[in-house]
Amino acid sequence: MHRIRCLTASAEGGFKINGPPRIGKGPMTNEEDKKSSNEASLPKPTQAGRAKPCTELISKARRCLGNGDKECVIKMIEELVRNQCHNGNAVGKEVADEVKDEVHELWLVSNNEYRCKLLMLFRDLGMPKIWVKKTMLRNRNTKTLNKWLRRCGIEWESKVTRNDAVKVIEDLLRSEFSWSETKMCEEMWKFVGIDVNEFRRYGIEPCIWLDGLELLSDLRNPYWFGLVRSDMVVREHAGRVELKLDTTNSVSAIFFPALLNAVKAPSLIIEWGRKRPTMRYVSKLINLIYYIALGVDEWPWPIKLSINELERIKGFTDEELAMFIAGLLDGDGSVLYRHGHIFVEITFCRDCPKRVVHDVLKKVIAEKLGIISYIRSTKETYKLTFYDENAVRLLRHVVMYMHHPLRRLRAELILALYDGKIDYEKFKRLYKQTKYKRGAPDIKRNNGLDVLAQAAPQTHTHREPNTNQNRKHKIKFK
Repeated sequence: MHRIRCLTASAEGGFKINGPPRIGKGPMTNEEDKKSSNEASLPKPTQAGRAKPCTELISKARRCLGNGDKECVIKMIEELVRNQCHNGNAVGKEVADEVKDEVHELWLVSNNEYRCKLLMLFRDLGMPKIWVKKTMLRNRNTKTLNKWLRRCGIEWESKVTRNDAVKVIEDLLRSEFSWSETKMCEEMWKFVGIDVNEFRRYGIEPCIWLDGLELLSDLRNPYWFGLVRSDMVVREHAGRVELKLDTTNSVSAIFFPALLNAVKAPSLIIEWGRKRPTMRYVSKLINLIYYIALGVDEWPWPIKLSINELERIKGFTDEELAMFIAGLLDGDGSVLYRHGHIFVEITFCRDCPKRVVHDVLKKVIAEKLGIISYIRSTKETYKLTFYDENAVRLLRHVVMYMHHPLRRLRAELILALYDGKIDYEKFKRLYKQTKYKRGAPDIKRNNGLDVLAQAAPQTHTHREPNTNQNRKHKIKFK
């Protein structure tokens, strides 16, 4: 027979072998164990379980409505809302839609008195105005709802939108903690190992990518058309248009929300990413997904590629073309210095609809700007490539519209070299800071969440650490 050795926690903080603790009640009995186990494993209510009482309430509401008892219906509707029966995520879309139908039916058969009672009920329950408008008025404009509120003498302040809340918080951070977009930018560069002061000594501003972002609040800017033809995903979903950008990259983790924020405050989803076999130095990949939702009529550009879309590119003015190219470069572009040569490349996937753009773009850039390029083919991509003088000429046209921090910094650095503002040795030293390490871990890659935590506004709510080593501080414990 094998000897069994058990470990039990000692009251003195260690572990004791073979035996109960000297202080305490000793091991849990079987009955206590079962009771604790049962308590811990109580089942959580399922969607079907939550829907059952809602279905019963809906049936009661229908009977009340059939009997013409509006007071009873209002009481049932109050119970339905309090039990979250209107919430499709909690009880399922089918049940939630039935609740909406009952509310709408009551609205239709009610006189002004009961309509006002309904509105007051929903206000007191804290329901969103948009839900009330869609349910009772079947999505008529807000003016109709406001007209009824005035008629009923109901004061109903709209909830503060997330955009407004973000603006208030940012203003507070600016006034109380000296936060700014420039500070955020500097924290980002510090994180990835770029010395902003050294660049500034030679007249190159590393945070210049922030300039002009406010102009992108107008979605008709061709920059957005270029971005959607490269890195940004646009889709129609649930009666709205979503713009989505995702990254694991350190620089893009700051760039993408700043870019989308020109239109409205983006939402963020953090999820585990898929690690590719080539990522030898990455243990776990964290993907950051930024997105904003727009009305269908707010997005002015085609979502799917078509012949008309390509014709639209041909009709751009020189300035519009430069904005469009800047969007492409910020999405799937590269600005490179290799072995003494300058390259600007725009990458297109090999087996997707976007690939047809490069032929048209190559021709349009040559005809309108007189800049020559060639198409370089790889196993998975096509790269529209501009080389040396043609690359520099293209950068002169588009640099003011570029906002990707690293690509804009490289573009400014290359132009400073060609304009004689810095010599070749200084250029090489500064450019080295912007390079990615090959075949080795690199802070610029796969550290998006880390840099977001470092450079995001909330990190500036902490005072600067005291670096005076001569002063002594006492630490008090509460």
